[in-house]
Amino acid sequence: MLEILKEIILDFQSEILDTGTTRHLKYELVKGKAFVCVGVRRCGKSTLLYQIIKDLENQGVKRENILYLNFFDDRLIEVKQGNLSLIIEAYYSLYPEKKEIEEVYCFFDEIQEAKNWEPFVDRILRTEKCSVFLSGSSAKMLSKEIATQMRGRSLVWELFPFSFKEFLDYKEVDYRKLTSKNRLIVKKSFNEYFRKGGFPEVRNVSDKIRIMIHQEYYKSILHRDIIERFNAIHPQAVVQAGYRLICSAASLYSINRITNYLKFLGYKVSKDFVSSCIGWFQDAYFLFSVKIFSPSLSKQNVNAKKTYCIDHSMVTSVAPGLLANRGHLLENIIFVHLRHSTEEIYYYRTKKGHEVDFIWLDNNGKRNLVQVSLSLKDPLTKKREISSLMEAMNELDFRKSTLITMEEENIIKEEEKIIKIVPVWKYLIKYLLKRK
Repeated sequence: MLEILKEIILDFQSEILDTGTTRHLKYELVKGKAFVCVGVRRCGKSTLLYQIIKDLENQGVKRENILYLNFFDDRLIEVKQGNLSLIIEAYYSLYPEKKEIEEVYCFFDEIQEAKNWEPFVDRILRTEKCSVFLSGSSAKMLSKEIATQMRGRSLVWELFPFSFKEFLDYKEVDYRKLTSKNRLIVKKSFNEYFRKGGFPEVRNVSDKIRIMIHQEYYKSILHRDIIERFNAIHPQAVVQAGYRLICSAASLYSINRITNYLKFLGYKVSKDFVSSCIGWFQDAYFLFSVKIFSPSLSKQNVNAKKTYCIDHSMVTSVAPGLLANRGHLLENIIFVHLRHSTEEIYYYRTKKGHEVDFIWLDNNGKRNLVQVSLSLKDPLTKKREISSLMEAMNELDFRKSTLITMEEENIIKEEEKIIKIVPVWKYLIKYLLKRK
């Protein structure tokens, strides 16, 4: 096994890295703490590690000081069974002169595939002169578990599929100077982003292949990251619950409704099981739940929640066409954009029962109101959306709010209140949030 490990290490050190499009994750490296990148599978975590390696090389780090292993490599079966110490032994048998003298940068991709990886990483951080970089798509890589298992020796960073700005970077579209020509190119690019979504692998494929790839991701997330990971006792009920929720993207759901639906299909499941499923979906960065905004935790838990998918285009690939509502997809895009930087996202219901899609807290702790509407061309729709925002602003004592549409742009001033109507493409590039 040592010889195989040495071969893998040397092969990588001679490899020309494809670093792809630079991601907008503003990470920081902290001495003595493992860098941990988590996110849904196939969102670009391995490429991000390559980008970090390239940055280190640009700072003068030699490739020989970089140890990289991808634990999806079938040659690592013996190591994945728990013999992780062989990795360090193999590396220092290649470079004995570096031990305790030079900094070694250890990159372990999809490390959750290995048994007992946590104590191994904890040990080498304490005993070796090294920095450690990890990636994973399993719920086992969540910060709450790592915090317990690694005793505070890690910092966790979330990675999502491409944002619209990253998508524009990939297409080499200049969005910093919005000339009349660039504005047209950006708007056209958004239509493409709206159709394709943010997963890197689907950027240059036909719609037919994109749908096939999304469906394969969907199956892998459900079966590998959820059913196998949590040893679900009703695997097909998990699949049906996931399907029901992805078909309801940007819509309200309740535990009772999902439970009754599964029982109607013949599954003997409890509300506790359904609640666990929803937690698993969120852990896998697949489906997210948004609660009603309220200072009362019991009110948050009792009221229906809204669900959103990690990628709006995956919704159209998995759900029937009739259920893929364009307004809901637009709302899903905005949710993921907000979720890039904060978990403090809620929906708001006014005292008259009107709904505002998002109330979220920015990095300064400031609350923001955002409503999403595909179009305001229908006077009744425009009146409804604006009155809902006005009611919410009056109840919450807000002076400003934002109304995001597909194309319209305007500023509405009423009763000393200001509503900015912003086209989605502009919101996604002008109102970008600091990544945590």
